Amino acid sequence: MTKLLCVYCSSSDRIDPKYAAAAEELGRELVARGWGLVYGGGKTGLMGAVARGTKLAGGRVVGVIPEFMKARELAFDEADELVTVVTMRERKLLMEARADAFVTLPGGWGTLEEIMEILTLRQLDVVKKPCVFLNQDGFYDDLLRMFDRMLAEKFFKPSNMDLFRVATTAPGVFDEIEAGRTAKAEAKWFETR
Repeated sequence: MTKLLCVYCSSSDRIDPKYAAAAEELGRELVARGWGLVYGGGKTGLMGAVARGTKLAGGRVVGVIPEFMKARELAFDEADELVTVVTMRERKLLMEARADAFVTLPGGWGTLEEIMEILTLRQLDVVKKPCVFLNQDGFYDDLLRMFDRMLAEKFFKPSNMDLFRVATTAPGVFDEIEAGRTAKAEAKWFETR
């Protein structure tokens, strides 16, 4: 069975086309590396771009979409498997369960919420799968600086910084997935009283 890369990304169709080009490239690259795609099931924005890139390269696309989005005709109907769920929580849980690794492309609140939940579960040692930020053109620089501040002010342990990797190109994502496989979470709490 093909391993699946879970991709979190924007559904906006109003963003700079350079982001869609990178998403399509990631779709092609994941097929070249022997992966399939599991994602939010949409046809717009970067979601649609990564799905189209994967399909055009002959890869497997698994979409997971809530009914309310499907009803608005936002689904990528060309998906090999399109799973319809009721809630966003069901969607995230199913994507997490099906994924062998996670990558986050540029996106808004929903994208951040999805990857932050996975990183939280990594920190708690519930999820043990690699996580990568595709930091295209420095998109995530400010977030990464925020992580540095959290570390400096002891909101988490230094080992948390090993629970994710950062790539700047689509091919680089796969090198970082491999490098991130050995990351281990340590006990979250510094001490208990």
